[in-house]
Amino acid sequence: MKVRESGMPDQRVWESFFDPAIILAKLALTSACRDVVEMGCGYGTFTTDAARVVRGSVYALDIDESILQLAKAKTRAAGLTNVEFRLQDFLQDGTGLADGSVDYVMLFNILHTEDPVALLREAYRNLTVNGKAGVIHWNHDPKTPRGPPMAIRPRPADCVNWAKDAGFDCSSIHDLPPYHYGFVLTRLG
Repeated sequence: MKVRESGMPDQRVWESFFDPAIILAKLALTSACRDVVEMGCGYGTFTTDAARVVRGSVYALDIDESILQLAKAKTRAAGLTNVEFRLQDFLQDGTGLADGSVDYVMLFNILHTEDPVALLREAYRNLTVNGKAGVIHWNHDPKTPRGPPMAIRPRPADCVNWAKDAGFDCSSIHDLPPYHYGFVLTRLG
């Protein structure tokens, strides 16, 4: 099941919206992290930088085979060997990873799904105690050059409330210019 409004623009355009290294650092992805799961890796925009930071593996999941192949090619070109790509409908079937098996979950531009709390609960299930989930989303501003329609685009307060409903503790919201906001969630128990 694809996330609503999940069409991706051209890779070059998409990647111009982000500085992955800066965003990952702001969202507490550090070399202390062992394994990471990325729910919806897309072109691998963040996958490559995450793989350079962590000391374990990045499990990069996506439902689109063609886009997954582009992400694979990107990490291979970078000489990275610690990424495992999986064609996975994690919205329907979960990640396929064991409970408490990763230190960090990446949920980037995906919480406009029909059931964001279920997605966040799956992230929570995957995390170790004190594990973190990084969340970014498009600003709730119709002037952004991309992003889901305003009717389904979550505001920061929506994301925080959903995260709390899923059991997370939430940090303060970060401005991620030019078009995003983000925050770090922690699994406490």
